[in-house]
Amino acid sequence: MDHKEREQLDVNGIDSVEMMDDMTFVLFGASGDLAKRKIYPALYNLYIEGKTPEKLSVVGLGRKPYTKEVFHDIIKESLETFSRRKADPDKLEAFLDQFRYFIFDAMEAQSYQDLKAFIEEREAEIGIPDNRLFYLSVAPTLVEPITESMNENGITNTEGWKRLIVEKPFGSDLASAQHLNERLTQVFNEDEIFRIDHYLGKPMVQNLESLIRPNPILKSIWNHELISNVQITASETVGVGTRAGYYDKSGAIRDMVQNHLLQLVMMTALHHPEKLSAKEIEERKTAIMQSIRPVTDNIEQHVVRGQYEAGKLDGEALPGYMEEDGVAEDSNNDTYFAARLYLDNEYWKDIPFYIRTGKRLSKKSTQIVIEFKNEADEAEVQQGVVSNLLVIEINPNESISLRVNMKDDSNEHFEPAYVTFSKNLDDQPEAYENLLNDAMGGLSTYFAHWSEVELSWKWIQPILEAFEADQLPLHGYKAGSQGPAAADDLLKEDGFNWW
Repeated sequence: MDHKEREQLDVNGIDSVEMMDDMTFVLFGASGDLAKRKIYPALYNLYIEGKTPEKLSVVGLGRKPYTKEVFHDIIKESLETFSRRKADPDKLEAFLDQFRYFIFDAMEAQSYQDLKAFIEEREAEIGIPDNRLFYLSVAPTLVEPITESMNENGITNTEGWKRLIVEKPFGSDLASAQHLNERLTQVFNEDEIFRIDHYLGKPMVQNLESLIRPNPILKSIWNHELISNVQITASETVGVGTRAGYYDKSGAIRDMVQNHLLQLVMMTALHHPEKLSAKEIEERKTAIMQSIRPVTDNIEQHVVRGQYEAGKLDGEALPGYMEEDGVAEDSNNDTYFAARLYLDNEYWKDIPFYIRTGKRLSKKSTQIVIEFKNEADEAEVQQGVVSNLLVIEINPNESISLRVNMKDDSNEHFEPAYVTFSKNLDDQPEAYENLLNDAMGGLSTYFAHWSEVELSWKWIQPILEAFEADQLPLHGYKAGSQGPAAADDLLKEDGFNWW
């Protein structure tokens, strides 16, 4: 391939050379919300940092009859509204000049023929090889027909490389995910498919892979003989909002559990003392997913589902899920999910993992809590000694905290105290910046590989079937609360509580 050398400063301030092929970036859904909120700001920040190709053609596709000028105005507005750094007037025009808009109908064969000619014309104009990255920021039902039509019309037939970025959801159950993957792999090889999960782009999640190795103090306590349980929480204060059309069919289990939470389980359990290659990380994540004990019998003992009812948060009255616009009158959809699971491998054997996610909860937070065994004697417990915690906060802030017991000499009583480590987040890359940079460079480490996706659906499938058969109660919980009481009981049975 014709690589272009791009110089930049690494984190230590040392000149390094980064290789990035010149390419065409074809964005399906260029007028959509995701493009405006995430993709354009991410591309701009990568451009400012010298992390995009020297020659880049971005072709935005949409049905609206935009001119190039209108399209550029939309991009400028997205940068003004959502970019983590303000647009530099001296560099903005050069950035925008990489973008062209193409009026496109995904269900019309002629659109694909015209698109092929447009891409090739732009490649010839700029002088770049036919390396093509296709980003499908579209409705899930369009992923398969778009991919097949691109193949039929020769758009994916390149002498250079081709790659496909697919947004979640990747299927709606095991069978649909397997069907979709079968169709996509008729056009793209597995190493050409980048299934994007923005949680894997978050810096703290990526740091999990290397958190223990350079920190002996953490290595010494990240010991299965000391750990009593692991808790992973992804809570939201918002309701379903304008996404009822999608969410009322997916629920929390499809929207958050099958992808985000199970990815966090894999990344948390990815304990290793040595540096691993991208392939080794993929293999170990797959092995972790394979080790998760299936929940097939007595599902109700390990899984809790809920739906928010009217309540209050910070004094504001909030509607219940059934009162939200677009929610079906007879909806039995879950807006909350909690589960207890076990990893049947040597390291994590018999250590419960508790996962939970929900909408309209009291706090917005994504965190991982490692709770250690409390080996205090009865007298120390009476004096207030509690278990130590290692808290890894992913969102909205990024930090690592250690909870220890500190004695108050005035009353001979112990009080929990937190030692917190964090870094300056003022200029922290957004998740989409990390992921787009990796995809443009062909690095798939922090994307969901098919083996992980299929195994996660296999674990989820019996639970979906139990939901559809109405075998599990749908617990109500007040908006603004911490979720249904049944989720608390899940941990109390084992002598624990949520942190």
